[in-house]
Amino acid sequence: MNQYQLPSQEKKPEYVRTNFDGIAKAYDRFNDWNSFFLHRIWKDWVVREAKKSVPEAKSALDLCCGTGDITFRLWKEPQLERIVGLDFSEKMLSFAIHKIPKDPRVQLLIGDAMDLSQFSDGSFDIVTMGFGLRNVSDLKKCLLEIKRVLKKDGVFVNLDVGRVRPKFLKFFADFYFFKIVPIFGYLLYGKENEMFDYLPHSSKVYPDQETLANILKELGYREVRFQNFVFGNAVAHVATN
Repeated sequence: MNQYQLPSQEKKPEYVRTNFDGIAKAYDRFNDWNSFFLHRIWKDWVVREAKKSVPEAKSALDLCCGTGDITFRLWKEPQLERIVGLDFSEKMLSFAIHKIPKDPRVQLLIGDAMDLSQFSDGSFDIVTMGFGLRNVSDLKKCLLEIKRVLKKDGVFVNLDVGRVRPKFLKFFADFYFFKIVPIFGYLLYGKENEMFDYLPHSSKVYPDQETLANILKELGYREVRFQNFVFGNAVAHVATN
């Protein structure tokens, strides 16, 4: 595991797509195991905060929706008239289709979070993203696309990994994330799969809480704030367009 090398930025999109396809069948259980089921609470928070930020919201886009956890939570909000879940892993979406009841309000689409050209400017009141932003090859380009498709005063809520606070816990958090978490993946998948090494290693090149908040502000987002979970192991950023 220590010899694992992250893919180059050029190879990252195809690498992530192919390997997420490969682990789709075990992904929900993997998330449950490695977070001790806490990811469900964090995703509840994401939707609750989005709704609180835009009480009259009618439309929502869930990017990198994977197996549809956040999309499903958005579907449970009756005031939302249009909900789009987008992911570039067809296998992940095949599980989302079975998770979310058939409803004309919901679309599940194959697509790239960095290229949202199928949506016009100001299409959505809410954009959410769960553990997907660190997988894009150009973070700022992705954030600008999100900003473009958000309506004025719309909100972006992003859930992803963070840096552990306080620092004395970092050693234990790193040991768990880099040594134990991949083992959960191997057990669930039935064999070694380097995607379970990619997931923790990708956190090393992903901005920490404060840096991502500053990037959002630099790109023109307003009222940027973040909420740490479990000492910063996970973090949700909230930003208004």
